[in-house]
Amino acid sequence: MRILIDGMGGDNAPEEIVAGVIDAAKEIDEELLIIGKKEEITACLDKQGGNGKNIEVIDASMTITNDEAPVKAVRTKKDSSIVKGLNMVKNGEADVFLSAGSTGALLAGGLFILGRIQGIDRPTLATIYPVIGGQPSLLVDTGANAECKPDNLFEFATMGSIYMEKVIGRKNPTVGLVNNGTEEGKGTTLTKAAYELIEKSNLNFIGSVEARDLPDGICDVIVTDGFTGNAIIKLTEGMGLMVLREMKRRFLADTRSKLGAVLLKKQLMGIKREFNYAEYGGAPFLGVKGAMLKMHGSSDALAVKQTIIKAIPYVREKVVDTIQNSVLEIEEILISE
Repeated sequence: MRILIDGMGGDNAPEEIVAGVIDAAKEIDEELLIIGKKEEITACLDKQGGNGKNIEVIDASMTITNDEAPVKAVRTKKDSSIVKGLNMVKNGEADVFLSAGSTGALLAGGLFILGRIQGIDRPTLATIYPVIGGQPSLLVDTGANAECKPDNLFEFATMGSIYMEKVIGRKNPTVGLVNNGTEEGKGTTLTKAAYELIEKSNLNFIGSVEARDLPDGICDVIVTDGFTGNAIIKLTEGMGLMVLREMKRRFLADTRSKLGAVLLKKQLMGIKREFNYAEYGGAPFLGVKGAMLKMHGSSDALAVKQTIIKAIPYVREKVVDTIQNSVLEIEEILISE
């Protein structure tokens, strides 16, 4: 398996990207390819002692930044790490592409270069949602599609279920539709129509779920439009950081509190890990004809390493092909409407 990593994407590239690749190379045998400005990446590898047998550098002279118009950048910067990397996946030179770069450029590149799976209207960005003290959920969509149709939410639910089962290992995952109440007839025109579609499918649908219940792990796959999903994930991330900061402040307030912190250190570190996005790896773009995962823009070495490891079952379990094969069921349900 050849795993291709964007060496120039993200706030901490290429240093943290290279560090994550080196850490992953110590644990897996897959070929790891870093694409980007070869001189910079090679210098980082030399500095960090990462010239291992399963690490290779692919030169790409250009970089797409977050400030650029995604579509224009993808069309004009042919030798950028994102465009060249996605073309390598398309041409079979790599099995999966990982990047912490521009989300817009990755989505545009995925659509223009890899193309959509036939029968899927819109790809979705699927992000692991932390559940304190329990198994994490999967939130779809988290920003790829700000405005959606009912058909799109049904597709997200189907693709999210496949990913949760094949990659995360959750058998017959439960699916919940984000709504402003759990009653069947409640919600917007969008959620009501989406509810009817998902209910008719073979998915393990538990109905509408409220945002307040998501941190308790009420369902395995959380379905919503990209605008709402992006707000949910960022609010959760912000609340998590705020809670951790406040806990730290209070535990360091006086000598008695510090003693308590020492006694609870193991438990507190466990909570911190569960809130840390880096522990869960990147988010896959589901619905494109190729394997690609988006890492957080501020990804550190741990996040890069975890995304690389998560990419292995994504490729091995042929998630893209499984989604393609599931399109027939999706189409049957939509046609019946």
